[in-house]
Amino acid sequence: MQHRHVPAVSHIGFDYNPGPDGALRVIPYIDTIALTDLIDTFEISAGMQPAGGWNIGLALRSLRSESGMARFHGSSALTADHRTPVLVCRCGELGCGGLLTRITPTGNLVVWNCFGPPYNTDRDYRTFGPFLFNRDQYDKAIRALNAEVAAGE
Repeated sequence: MQHRHVPAVSHIGFDYNPGPDGALRVIPYIDTIALTDLIDTFEISAGMQPAGGWNIGLALRSLRSESGMARFHGSSALTADHRTPVLVCRCGELGCGGLLTRITPTGNLVVWNCFGPPYNTDRDYRTFGPFLFNRDQYDKAIRALNAEVAAGE
């Protein structure tokens, strides 16, 4: 009998602070680990070049144009190929690089899978993720992020 690996349900949070360029940025945290650190570790262990350190959080200006609920439920205006930007590269431009994921709300879960850059590449991210989140906790984290962004304006 073959056993299928079912990922555990993770906890999501969002950090909202100045990034390396001084712009306010949002970085998702999965089980208290920054998504930037998770992807760096994955790229380094997969032998990708360049690897690590080139992804930063989403700029506040891109979050002001839409609600966090739309963005983090996979219905962002910036969604391409059914995937939503969750990180950008150091230059800050979505089209240059970064990390996209398919975000799928399903009943009491939200699934992040199908990670990769916004353009075709030989980089293989198929074994990164998936991440499952409890829908109530996920929505609460997004509401807290929306409140923090609104308070900072």
